[in-house]
Amino acid sequence: MKKVITGNHAVSYGALLSRVEVIAAYPITPQTQVVELLSEFCAEGKLKAKFVKVESEHSAMATCIGASAAGARAFTATSAQGLALMHELLHWAAGGRLPIVLANINRAMAPGWSIWTDQNDSLSQRDTGWMQIYCESNQEVLDSVIQGYKIAEQVYIPLMLVLDAFVLSHTSEIVDIPSQEQVDRYLPPFKPKYKLDVNDPHAFGGLLGPDHYMEIRYLLQKDMERAMEITKKADIEFKEIFGRSYGVIEAYKCEDAEIIMVTSGTVTSTARTVIDKLRERDKRVGLLKIRMFRPFPSKDIKNVLLKAKKVLVVDRNISYGLGGIFFEEIKSVLYYEDKHIPIFGFITGLGGRDVTPNILEEMIEYVETHDKPEEPILWKGVKL
Repeated sequence: MKKVITGNHAVSYGALLSRVEVIAAYPITPQTQVVELLSEFCAEGKLKAKFVKVESEHSAMATCIGASAAGARAFTATSAQGLALMHELLHWAAGGRLPIVLANINRAMAPGWSIWTDQNDSLSQRDTGWMQIYCESNQEVLDSVIQGYKIAEQVYIPLMLVLDAFVLSHTSEIVDIPSQEQVDRYLPPFKPKYKLDVNDPHAFGGLLGPDHYMEIRYLLQKDMERAMEITKKADIEFKEIFGRSYGVIEAYKCEDAEIIMVTSGTVTSTARTVIDKLRERDKRVGLLKIRMFRPFPSKDIKNVLLKAKKVLVVDRNISYGLGGIFFEEIKSVLYYEDKHIPIFGFITGLGGRDVTPNILEEMIEYVETHDKPEEPILWKGVKL
């Protein structure tokens, strides 16, 4: 069934088709529509799930942790300050090895008060032990919810899928909504190895001394590494059933590219049109979309970028005192390589400011005319 829906409702349909069993709901702009539609699905009997109305985002994640520990497929959604309020419990979910799926609608962090998009809310949670996937389209949003459970429930690590506020969340696109039968073939019921059970009691989350703590963190890291191949396999299986795949990265016209632009989220769609336009002028430019941010697809990225003469990274975020977060990650990936490629880090689009084709073209023009960046951070669109 094809339907014109917003990105928020694409999340809702993804959760519906995944047969989630517990939904923790707390409203925050621009996420609210996600749980509103899920509440309608529950009220109409389309989704047989416990819909729990909580008093804060902290309680929302606590509810998901309890539900997942009891063996239920748990879901919630949030944005910005709400995700920040969950921070403590994001660690509990990852350390507890609970395969929760959370949809975060990227919203700039306050103050100044903002409801528009950038990536600092989700990227500030990158060290909590959650997998992260950044979506470009409403179709990818719906599909990523379903894939998210497929991946998370194999490695017992929670997954956060991320979409841009308003650019996707409140913008309508045609989305192919698969049948429940197709999704059931792809995503079996969640049957955890261990769960809270009064008839088979276990202890969970207990005090760990120095003799054991480091080992459970080692195992979390090893399973995070294993998640990369599981994600790729889940994506291949998804294509076999649904005819769509996304990969952990996507290389676009990179085979002969001298300059490769690295993007994530909806900036990617704008960048594609820019690459096409510049290719018509015989400029050898390409595009690398990073879909999976945690675990970071280092080998895949290197395989693409090492073919280029120059790399430019577009960050809709900033790690204050250092620079763009994707930029710093890309630099670390290429650090040990013999081929030293100049990497240009641009920051733009903070607080929902438009990232236009002209801005991206100006970035490429700068890279073409410079052997190396003149500053550690190259800002685009600042009006001071």
